[in-house]
Amino acid sequence: MLPTAVKFAPSILACDFTRLGTETEAVSSAEYLHIDVMDGLFVPNISFGLPILEAVRRSRDALGAGQLLDVHLMIERPERYLEAFAAAGADSLSVHVEATPHVHRCVQTIHELGRRAGVVLNPGTALETLRPLLEGVDLVLIMSVNPGFGGQSFLPQTYERVRTVRRWLDDLGSPAELQVDGGVTAAHVRPLAEAGASVLVAGSSVFGPGGGAAGLERLRAALR
Repeated sequence: MLPTAVKFAPSILACDFTRLGTETEAVSSAEYLHIDVMDGLFVPNISFGLPILEAVRRSRDALGAGQLLDVHLMIERPERYLEAFAAAGADSLSVHVEATPHVHRCVQTIHELGRRAGVVLNPGTALETLRPLLEGVDLVLIMSVNPGFGGQSFLPQTYERVRTVRRWLDDLGSPAELQVDGGVTAAHVRPLAEAGASVLVAGSSVFGPGGGAAGLERLRAALR
């Protein structure tokens, strides 16, 4: 059975950055806009930071788009930057369990900043590390690739990981959203929804050739 509402979060990591405003405007009907922040330490790549988030925030506000800016911090010791990213316009801030010994404190800080708090797990990290955190979060993000680069292939073991976390959330009666990020294409949309995912992040499959609004619609069509 599908969740009552599966949402989509186009990842701007796959945008043409010479056309950032146009690219994000094309997917303004999506519920979220996903912003991957990489520091070259926690993951072997550097993406973008506060100035890009601020620019996207201004663009969304000017359009009156109701999207939430969903910021995924792939950085060491994210607690150092939570206040800055909240001030720059993040609606939701997600931190990796692997990136800091103070994940619970990060969640508390994010809530104190008035933002939605998420926790993220890499494919090679045991699911059990999430369990002590589930009652206090708004979002759980299961990585379906090893983070650091766009365009990777989806890891099929993700389905079982999603089913397990969905069961834990349901047992708790938690309203937290269950998000999946990495290599998601139209072929994965329905199986992930059936496994219990409620938010799907997609980059290349949205912003690739013939993408934008059409790419987003292809993903939505896969649920019908």
